[in-house]
Amino acid sequence: MTSFNWYSNSKDSNRDNHDTTSPYFSPLFTSAADLQLRFLCPSDLDQVKDLCKEWFPIQYPEAWYRDITSDPRFYSLAAVYQSKLVGLLIAEVKQSDAINKEDKGILDGRMYSNCTVGYILSLGVCSSFRRQGVASLLLDSFLTHVTQSENQICKAIYLHVLTMNSAAIRFYEKHYFRLHSFLPYYYSVDGKCKDGFTYVLYINGGHPPWGLLDYLYHWCNALYENIYPTYWYAKLKHWLQRSL
Repeated sequence: MTSFNWYSNSKDSNRDNHDTTSPYFSPLFTSAADLQLRFLCPSDLDQVKDLCKEWFPIQYPEAWYRDITSDPRFYSLAAVYQSKLVGLLIAEVKQSDAINKEDKGILDGRMYSNCTVGYILSLGVCSSFRRQGVASLLLDSFLTHVTQSENQICKAIYLHVLTMNSAAIRFYEKHYFRLHSFLPYYYSVDGKCKDGFTYVLYINGGHPPWGLLDYLYHWCNALYENIYPTYWYAKLKHWLQRSL
């Protein structure tokens, strides 16, 4: 697959570390000229396998490594520093009806029946390169991809994380992902069952399934904006805002 230098001719390379005005900001890397992003290829298989075994407590099957390094349906992005892989993001975009049973509540199937969702399978960075913005850079690239004009039907990005992985949870919450559900005994780690969380980021106008108050609020809001806002319309809207 194609390789590219993320920083070449990019205004983002001059952003300040503390600038959080953009929802998808990435801190600067200390040696930007030497850091590149490129997609994985079959020749990366052995190195990817070694990194995943080092980073993650979960054992992946051999077929999984072959798929993520060769199947174009995966968004398999690597951060490369001096010809070595130092970070990986593995994701895919799929139809919303392909969401697993435990995550069906992410979107309202009646409202988003023809939409897609992004699923982040793995995101990891070598220990000596952490806290330098590499993971944010990888995530930012994927978010940019799924929010382009041709991908507006993608309404949410979701992922699973171990409940005990506090560093990953802080990272995703910093990037505006929100807890969606608790998954008891979701993972098998060293032969033991471990709990997980589902985290979600809504994009391109997507939102979680609405409850009755949500429907009432949006109905009232539409009525308020299109009809002369009498006293009772204003009172009802104010009550719904306080109730949500």
